[in-house]
Amino acid sequence: MSPRPSDACDALIIGGGPAGSTCARALRRAGLDVLVMDRQDFPRDKVCAGWITPAVVDLLDLDVDEYRRGRVFQPITSFLTGIDGGPQVATDYGRAVSFGIRRCEFDDYLLRRSGARLALGESLDSMRRVGDGWLVNDRIETRLVIGAGGHFCPVARHLGARPGKGEVAVAAQEIEFELDAEQQRACRIQPHTPELFFCDDMKGYGWCFRKGDFLNVGLGREGGHQLSRHVQAFRASLIAQGKIPPGTPVDFHGHAYLLYSSARRTVIDDGVLLIGDAAGLAYPQSGEGIRPAIESALMAAQSVCAVRGDYRRSSLAPYQDQLGARYGLRVAPASQGMPPGRLRQALAGWLLGSRWFARH
Repeated sequence: MSPRPSDACDALIIGGGPAGSTCARALRRAGLDVLVMDRQDFPRDKVCAGWITPAVVDLLDLDVDEYRRGRVFQPITSFLTGIDGGPQVATDYGRAVSFGIRRCEFDDYLLRRSGARLALGESLDSMRRVGDGWLVNDRIETRLVIGAGGHFCPVARHLGARPGKGEVAVAAQEIEFELDAEQQRACRIQPHTPELFFCDDMKGYGWCFRKGDFLNVGLGREGGHQLSRHVQAFRASLIAQGKIPPGTPVDFHGHAYLLYSSARRTVIDDGVLLIGDAAGLAYPQSGEGIRPAIESALMAAQSVCAVRGDYRRSSLAPYQDQLGARYGLRVAPASQGMPPGRLRQALAGWLLGSRWFARH
């Protein structure tokens, strides 16, 4: 048998974030030759509040002692929650219920750990069917393409996704920066206690999270209408309350994602499937995307290995079934059927003032 060309692979994964790197690692462990392509070089910044749960640590089989050497791994033991501008409720769990990470460090670590070959700094420009496989960018031959490129993933577009058209996405803006000595003294946010501020119309929430010497501030809203105005008002409110330093940057960076309940994307076809935010899997209750990204990556890898090279849509269908079994049926967005604005605000204020509700 002649040697395989360097630009051919068993599976090509588009996107090197947690979904892509987790899937790559699982497929490599099964003996597949995997190439991960990402349009950015790593490490790179990624807009995200940046915390993970113990469940994510377990799913990733993360060696915490190794990971925390030279990287941020901030235990979170409590939260402050409330309506923006209103009173806050403190919830102390008495143990670490999450861990703060920096996505530039976290994503790079997972990608390098995957053992896959990398094509970084390269975009997916073309993807055409050749026989029972694909020719990508007119040079990479593969029989399976896995889309892990987030909300705007080009593989999702190939399957018919139209980001911004017919989809009600959550749009968010965020900054993360290192505090200087003066800013550290002025910042009242405690590292072990992120603060969450829900919008009074309950269409989104803001957060303020300190990870050692780094501060992360952001806000996300369903639909994203006038998001920049909401973000700048939120920043000004935090400064007025004395929670963050007056010199906190104003240039927030944006991203978007779909909640599982409202996403309608095609996730499989012949020789192709989607994982993570490309498939629209974020939890409706919290907007968390990292855990479902990793879960879907592991499900996809399991399904791919089970079909032994038969990548027809019908053979990949068990992956789609697994998503439904794990996350339930897709339903209408939660905002449809919510009570009218004033009643919703009153209910939200009452619920978020309840210690039991805030805790659970």
